[in-house]
Parts: sequence; structure tokens; C-alpha cells
Amino acid sequence: MSAEPTYEEARAELVECVKKLEAGVPTLEESLQLWERGEKLADLCSEYLAGARRRLDERVEARSEETEE
Repeated sequence: MSAEPTYEEARAELVECVKKLEAGVPTLEESLQLWERGEKLADLCSEYLAGARRRLDERVEARSEETEE
């Protein structure tokens, strides 16, 4: 099983999926596969961004608590 892609890799692959879908693909099956892969990649990107947001919020909160003391 391959390793999970980084945020940047997932985003780049998602962009490629969208481009292919917008350009039109030869078969319905290929369109469905691209759509499903795109949804997985979009979810993964959302998870990465949510994690980054949590980390930033924690650091801002910790810094705020330091300045209050």
C-alpha cells in the first residue's frame, strides 16, 4: 500500500482530476473513477487544512496566555 500523499501532492492530483473532467473523458466509467478519486483527495486536503488550522489556533492561544501572565 502506498503512503498517503502530502497536501501539495493531493492538491496537485485533485487539480489534474478536475482538468480531465472538465476536458471530457472518453467513458462514463473513467469519469466516475476521476470523480471518486477527486472526492477522496478533496477530503484529504480538507483534513490537512483543518489540522493546520488547529495547530495555528493552539499556538495563538498559547501565545495569548503567555502575554496575559
